[in-house]
Amino acid sequence: MQNQKGHVIVLTYPAQGHINPLLHFAKRLASKGLKATLATTHYTVKSIHETSVGVEPISDGYDESGFKQAPSVEAYLDSFKTVGSRTLSELILKFSASGSPVNCIVYDSLLSWAIDVAKKFNIYGAVFLTNSASVCSMYWHIIHGHQAFPVKQETEPLLMPGLPPLALSDLPIFLSQPAPHSPYLALILEQFSSLEENDWVFCNSFEELESELVKEMLGLWPLVMIGPMVPSSYLDQEIEGDRDYGANLWKPTTDQCMKWLEKKPPESVIYISFGSMADIAAKQVEEIAWALKASNQNFLWVVKEPKTKLPDEFLSSMGETGLVVTWCNQLEVLAHQAVGCFITHCGWNSTLEGLSLGVPMVAMPQWSDQPTNAKFVEELWGVGVKVKKNEEAIVSREELEMCIREVMVGERSGQIKKNSLKWREAAKKAVSIGGSSDYNINEFILKLLSG
Repeated sequence: MQNQKGHVIVLTYPAQGHINPLLHFAKRLASKGLKATLATTHYTVKSIHETSVGVEPISDGYDESGFKQAPSVEAYLDSFKTVGSRTLSELILKFSASGSPVNCIVYDSLLSWAIDVAKKFNIYGAVFLTNSASVCSMYWHIIHGHQAFPVKQETEPLLMPGLPPLALSDLPIFLSQPAPHSPYLALILEQFSSLEENDWVFCNSFEELESELVKEMLGLWPLVMIGPMVPSSYLDQEIEGDRDYGANLWKPTTDQCMKWLEKKPPESVIYISFGSMADIAAKQVEEIAWALKASNQNFLWVVKEPKTKLPDEFLSSMGETGLVVTWCNQLEVLAHQAVGCFITHCGWNSTLEGLSLGVPMVAMPQWSDQPTNAKFVEELWGVGVKVKKNEEAIVSREELEMCIREVMVGERSGQIKKNSLKWREAAKKAVSIGGSSDYNINEFILKLLSG
């Protein structure tokens, strides 16, 4: 049943880690009877393979190859704001003329100009935060003058409401090293200064996972937890056949991975992936390779350019113990009984997937919000261990091998596994009928339909 009174455009930033949760949110809305349309750039629109929601292109001004075409980050973001506002407006007008008018825009928090488009058409506007609520609260405190910025080493440990004590190195990189990342930081701070302009502020997390923070921030900010945005087959199973997000900017090698995993004993495989954006230094890749070799465990490793990145003697000596692929369906791999450990960069999507599928983690953060997520993986949620870097900012093979052993067979491995299963159940409960996130989504839909 389609409720023609409710039509939501879900607008995403065109990166894999942003498309996935926003597309899944659109699917959730569609499964509950709303009409949902994902709006994404011309360059990424052909990578979306989802039939339950509409998919429409808008322009970022670089229709050939998107971000790669732009001369700088600033130029890209400026162009997206100008051209994106215009083409999103044209899309809304197109739907108005077709008898299926849009009454809400849910937009990726990196695209804060979308709230102005919503206001122009006098429709609802909702921002979708793709970080944890904990990380979002840090930016919120800075914007509201509760936390000095830039953050100074002397103020360690940092104490913020609802969060554990934090070292400078535990902060998102935009706060610990603001200078090199200033265009993104400006964008992030802009979105937190205009939170109150939105009718809803959605966060891809769940109340039980960040309960201390939710308690502390209650009444201070308008956050609505609706996550984890992970395909339904792995959690509540309410959306039939929903086994992947429905978008792939790279070609996965799922069949090859599954056949290989089928031959391995339960919980014997280490899965390694650093997401879609991280560029790992050659020296670091080599250290990871020899740590895996020394661990004597089976491993499945996602490496974008294996032939140029990995040592030849490592590749030739793997045999059946290791499989290196350029991309895979991460959810299918994590859900496989053979996987016992996830070496991850701790991007928020990957962290939520590890938690939702109950897989113990070795946290190896690279940039953005990952250092904070990694700290929480080890200290707050107790689902893994976080690596330590040496003076060259490299994780040595000895350190990584030690962390792998700790998670797979060490003294803490039993407790880590127990915690992982506990959070898996909590994630499942949150999105299932009557759960905290499901309730919040239903409330949103009711308000939308009542106008």
